[in-house]
Amino acid sequence: MSNRQPLFSRLTPGGLQNYLDTLRGESVGGVLLVIAAVVALVWANSPWQESYTALRDLRVGNESLHLDLSIGQWASDGLLAIFFFVVGLELKREIVEGELRRLGTAIVPMVAAVGGMAVPALMFLAVNLTAESGAPHGWAIPTATDIAFAVAVLGIVGKKLPTALRAFLLTLAVVDDLLAILVIAIGYSDGIQLLWVLGAGAVVLVFWLLLRRGVTHWVVLVPLGVLAWALLHSSGVHATIAGVALGLVVPIAHAGRLEHRWRPISAGFAVPVFALFAAGVTVAPEALRAAVADPVAQGVVLGLVLGKPIGITLTTWLVCRFQHVSLAPGLRWADITAVGFLAGIGFTVSLLVAGLAYGEGSPHAEHAIIGVLVASLLAALVGGVLLAWRGRRHEERRRSADPAGDAA
Repeated sequence: MSNRQPLFSRLTPGGLQNYLDTLRGESVGGVLLVIAAVVALVWANSPWQESYTALRDLRVGNESLHLDLSIGQWASDGLLAIFFFVVGLELKREIVEGELRRLGTAIVPMVAAVGGMAVPALMFLAVNLTAESGAPHGWAIPTATDIAFAVAVLGIVGKKLPTALRAFLLTLAVVDDLLAILVIAIGYSDGIQLLWVLGAGAVVLVFWLLLRRGVTHWVVLVPLGVLAWALLHSSGVHATIAGVALGLVVPIAHAGRLEHRWRPISAGFAVPVFALFAAGVTVAPEALRAAVADPVAQGVVLGLVLGKPIGITLTTWLVCRFQHVSLAPGLRWADITAVGFLAGIGFTVSLLVAGLAYGEGSPHAEHAIIGVLVASLLAALVGGVLLAWRGRRHEERRRSADPAGDAA
């Protein structure tokens, strides 16, 4: 008898609590995210299109402090820092209490997340490196998984799925976010000023020391967070990384409370407002034809819709084969593939990377955004249908295994 535990068979109490908390909070956030994106698309393609563009491009802030940003930039650079702060808190809890605490339970979603990023990136590069008008710099666009959107779909169609499989998607998405953060920090930062980075690091250190001493009042912590963000913004590193750094240094004793406090602001305000100003692209017939012909949009759709499920399923199978473990009783490879399709919902981080890779308002960026929207919709539909089907199959098996309980 092997002492190895089946994959996804059992959750740690902390991992299960993380999953339940996220499922409760992010479902509403996912719905608000979709509403904001729809409003953006309708507004940007309406007779009031100029008012949308004028508001998005309106510049606000102090130029001498390098904070003379457009409303759209404030949404992507500023408000998304709140989203990444919550992501940092999630990562901290997963690392200390959850599925990432032990290598045995962390290795599968970690490897699956790597495969779920590598295969889409390779597909994107394959399309753009071989096309005359290709633009390979956006290779990271189809690598992200949107936690809020994916969990919202899962909450609707996945109620009958095994809890461990649903938690696997959450853990995979958290690791995916961590890898996406590293990609943004390394691949899409330029002209880095080390002095400003050190200054931001010093502020993060003060933030940590105060929390360690029990100082948790927002009057003290919020200004420090804003200062760390401003210093990192001036350094050339994308400012949202400040949110992740602040979240990761929060002591575990305070992480849950701060996550509970900031999640509604992130899911209910920061991310929807970002989507409102990021998803507003023209979808007139000529714009759609241009997007369809652009290798950037082709690579995004191919990477998210096919690359994600292929990468996640393949790497999970490789772990099973070479680590000599099996799926938990009752799970099938169709379940893993269905989760892989749902992970193809890129949205928030994909939209952010599209703007970073090609510059906001550029043709490639516009086409990439269309690709992200189309791919995320397809991934949500295909993944949702497959997961609903798998949920029914699992329910049928439970009933057939316990006919007496069903009759009662």
